[in-house]
Parts: sequence; C-alpha cells; structure tokens
Amino acid sequence: MNMISAFADEIGDDLDQQIATLKANNVGNIELRGVWGKNVLALSEDEIKEIKKRAADSGLGFSAVASPLGKFPLDRDFNLQLEALKKALDYAAILEAPYIRMFSFFIPEGQDPATVRPQVIDWLGHMIREAEKTSIILAHENEKGIYGNTGKRCLDLYSTLDSRSFSGIFDFANFVQCDQRPYEDCWLDLQPFIAYFHIKDALLESGKIVLAGQGDGDIEKILRQVFTNSFNNFLTLEPHLSLAEADYGRTSPELFQTAVTALNGILEKIGIRA
Repeated sequence: MNMISAFADEIGDDLDQQIATLKANNVGNIELRGVWGKNVLALSEDEIKEIKKRAADSGLGFSAVASPLGKFPLDRDFNLQLEALKKALDYAAILEAPYIRMFSFFIPEGQDPATVRPQVIDWLGHMIREAEKTSIILAHENEKGIYGNTGKRCLDLYSTLDSRSFSGIFDFANFVQCDQRPYEDCWLDLQPFIAYFHIKDALLESGKIVLAGQGDGDIEKILRQVFTNSFNNFLTLEPHLSLAEADYGRTSPELFQTAVTALNGILEKIGIRA
C-alpha cells in the first residue's frame, strides 16, 4: 500500500495539475476536498465519477472524502448536515474511499464548550448511526474553534461515541495552534482512537505553519512510535505552505515537492519506506 495521501487541491484547482504533481512526487492517494474551484460536496455525482476514473487511470486512489461536515454552527438546522452526510457517504462509496473527514461543530464565541457538549454528542451520534449503515468510517479532525480542538475534548468524543464507524485523525499542527503539546497533551491519550494522520507542522510560539519536522508538532516522535506498533494507514499531506486559511490551504507545486521531501526525510530517519 502507498500510504502517502494529500489534499491535492492545495496544489491548484485543475485536476490534471493535481494528478501530475502527485504522480511526480510518488503520492498514491487523494484526500478529496475540492476540484475545479468546488468543494467536494458541491460536485455532482457525474463529476465525482469523472474524478474517480481519471485518478484511477493514473494509478491514484482515494484515502478520504475531505468533507466540511461539522464545520457548522450549533444554532442552525441539523437536517442540513444529515443531508450533506448522505451525499458524502454516496461519494465515498463511488470513490472507494474508506473515510469521510469531518469536525465536531463550532463553539459559539465566548461560550464554555461544556455547555454545548450534550448537543455535540447528540448530533455526532446521529451522524455515526448513518455511517454505521455502511462500511465507511467518519474520521474526526481536531481543529481550532470546534468542540474537538484539544486532546482532552477529542478523548471525550472518542470514548463517549464508541463505534467502529467513528475514529480520529491526528492533525499535528492544529493541536499546536490550540496551544497543545501534541505528544504529551494529545497523543498519549488519543493513540487508541487514531486512524490516520494529517501531516503539517507549526510553531507553538507563533502558530506559523512550517515544514514537517521543523515545528513543535512532535511528528517524528509520534510516527516513530506508531510504526513501532505496526501502523499501516494513511499519512496525508496538508502542508499549507503558501497560504493557510480557515477552510483550506495552498501549496505551490514546488513547495509541495519540498513537503513530500520533508515527510520522506522523517520516515527515512525512523527506517520506513512509504
């Protein structure tokens, strides 16, 4: 299995450019967030089928549908999320992607997260029950501004919502940007629940995104441990090296190559060939 995946829309909006850059860097999978300037859930079913065919023709697979599910206010109509989830499940099935990336809902500014915990748990529970009707796994990404932004609150979600259809993505940089020390504050508790990793790094002092291994994300330390324990799943590049926004990042083709080289350098240090 080629375990390296990527948010190919960081490279550009054009599918041909995405595929060519991934192939040139020996990246074998896509975490599909967007193509042609559209978010994955704004694409039509026919467009999803075209993307699948063109990727398959180039030897590329799909690690996940990188949906925006859960980046959603708690005071809006939850039925909109359920409708979007059903589309995401359909698209994941077409792409043969085992995961749907999702989040755990925006916390109202200035509000204690504990006050909205029952609603977050209830909404996620409904979504998980939909996923349980399929073989697809909902993979929660830690992210600033949502309920699951710290190690402790992610642990709360994973231990409370115990299901084969719900797991965690460990995003090193996102934890750093929430003033977490990824190994001590997060990994030690979360490791049994993590399915795969988003590879990006950041500096604790400023929150600035940097190349993997050059920040405070403890990437080498954590990956060394997981591979010792026979990890065999996706490492998904989300470098954010040209631009880092709330809902997406950009990484030029040249910087994408640098990001791949940085990850491969870490893997070589710990004796892994991706």
